[in-house]
Amino acid sequence: MTDLTELKRFIEHLYAKYRDEDSGAVATYIPELGKADPNLFGISVVSTDGQEVSVGDVDAEFTIQSICKPLAFLMALDSLGRDEVLAHVGVEPSGDAFNSVELDPRNSRPFNPMINAGAIAVASLIKEGSPEAGVARFVDTLSRAAGRTLRVDQAVLESESNTGHRNRAIAHLLHNFDVIDDQIEHTLHQYFSQCSVLLNTRDLATIGATLANTGEHPISGQDVFGFRHIRDTLAVMFACGMYDFAGEWAYRVGVPAKSGVSGGVLAVINRQLGIAVYSPRIDERGNSVRGIKVCTELAEEFGLHAFDVMNFGSNFVRAL
Repeated sequence: MTDLTELKRFIEHLYAKYRDEDSGAVATYIPELGKADPNLFGISVVSTDGQEVSVGDVDAEFTIQSICKPLAFLMALDSLGRDEVLAHVGVEPSGDAFNSVELDPRNSRPFNPMINAGAIAVASLIKEGSPEAGVARFVDTLSRAAGRTLRVDQAVLESESNTGHRNRAIAHLLHNFDVIDDQIEHTLHQYFSQCSVLLNTRDLATIGATLANTGEHPISGQDVFGFRHIRDTLAVMFACGMYDFAGEWAYRVGVPAKSGVSGGVLAVINRQLGIAVYSPRIDERGNSVRGIKVCTELAEEFGLHAFDVMNFGSNFVRAL
C-alpha cells in the first residue's frame, strides 16, 4: 500500500494556508447555489488502493454541477461507442465561456462535452425512455463510483430548471442542427438533474480514484466504468475540463480535471489518485479559487504534472 503520511501533512498545510482565502464569490446565477456558506472548505484524496486523506469540511454536501459532464460523457461512450458519440459532440477546446451559445462552425456540433452545449448533447444520448429512468441510471452509476447512495437535490434541480433559459436556447440550437432530437425538455431534465446530484469531497475523490483505477472502484473492486473509454474521458478533461482556464491549468497543473460552479474541483492522477476540493468561492471563469490553489501546489510539491521530470508514472510522492 502507498504511504500517504507525507501527502497528509502537506494537505493539512494547504488547508491551514488557504482557509482564510476570501477572494472570489459564491455563484448566484442559479439562485439556490447562492445560499452556500462561502467559508466551507474541504480537501479529500483517495488512492487507487482505497486509502483516504481528508481535511476540513469534507462531509459538507454540494451539487456536482459541471463535474457531471465527463462522467456523462464516459457513460455515453460506454453505451454507444466512440463513433456514435463523436458524431454529436467534438473534443476540441472552445476557448470561450462554458455557457456560450455557439457551435463549431466547421460541423455545427458542440466543441466538446465539457461545455454546456456538448453536455446537453451528451445528456440527450444517455436519456432513457422516461425522464425518471435516465436520471436514475445516472445517479446509480455515480453512487457505485462513490461507494454510497447519492441523490438529486430537488431544490437545486427546480432552481436550475426555472432559470435555465440560456441552456434552453442552447438546446433549441442543437435541435435546429439535428444534434439532439425533439425531446428538448426531456433532455434538459436529464442535464439539469445530472448537475444537481449531491455529494461531498470524499465521494468526489472516490469517483476520481475509480477513474484513476481504470473504472474499478478502489475498495469494492466493482467495475463501474468500462476501461476502454477512460483514456478518452481523461484526455478531454485534460484539454477542456477547466472552462476557459483549461490551457493555463494544463500548463501549470498538468493533470485531467473538471470544475463546477458550486465550488468543486475533481483531479485525476491516472493509476494513482483521485483529488477533490470543495470551496464555493469561484473566480470569474467559474473555478473554485481555493481549489485552483490547492491543486496547483499539490502538483508542484509532488511532481504530479503529466510532463514533470519527477513523474515516472508509478509512485506519486516525489521520487520514492
